Amino acid sequence: MSAALAAQQEALLAALWDGPSATQALAPLLQPAWQRGLQVYRANGQVLAERALAAAYPVLQQLLGDDSFAQLAHAFWHRHPPQHGDMNRWGAELADDLQQDPQLQDDPYLADVARLEWALHSCGMAADVEADPASYARLLSEDPATLALRLAPGCAVLPSAWPTVSIVQAHRLGTDLDEAGQRLRAGYAETAVLWRAGLQPQLRAAQPGEAALLQALTQGQTLGHALDAALAQAPDFDFSTWLQDAVTRALVLGVIDVH
Repeated sequence: MSAALAAQQEALLAALWDGPSATQALAPLLQPAWQRGLQVYRANGQVLAERALAAAYPVLQQLLGDDSFAQLAHAFWHRHPPQHGDMNRWGAELADDLQQDPQLQDDPYLADVARLEWALHSCGMAADVEADPASYARLLSEDPATLALRLAPGCAVLPSAWPTVSIVQAHRLGTDLDEAGQRLRAGYAETAVLWRAGLQPQLRAAQPGEAALLQALTQGQTLGHALDAALAQAPDFDFSTWLQDAVTRALVLGVIDVH
């Protein structure tokens, strides 16, 4: 490869990701046909960026408005170009970008909303986990210190200082936006619990004690340790009632040995 061709290819890549200003600065190194193709490619890339982020962050798009979200997507595309071909897996860094954006400091909850939306998006792509209903009988005969619970695909716990569950659910389900707004203005904190049941991501606000229980289990701790954590957070936590509901909702899929 000649040095001139190598310089042209490096200039092309820089212009693709650094935006129009880079194209103008590097124009002497780019062939005319490349410059025309670059304009088409950049336009297509911006449309692809908007669509990909909108699929992962529909609530954020509604909160920001279409124009502001499009600008956000274009800037994000240049800061974090895709590293692989599956665009469903592109966009994980957006919450951190929002948290550091000085223009959004008056809306600090947006980063946590984005974080929750990405977790829901990722949850939908989590690997399947097989249910084992017969294994629940082990809870009656074995020591909780030797057992754990098999959780649903994508199970995660996301605490927030903001009512992220109320905000996301109000927009996803078309429920009362006024109540979510009231909780936001009151500084109401919520912890999200999410998992996949069948093919659909599920979301709810954590019950007292539930967050500590699930956090311990997702960290690989025993059921005994998880129960201790739940009771420390909520002394009246009723594991039997919680488990029945969790099994019904396919949040818990069985009992397993501690690994």
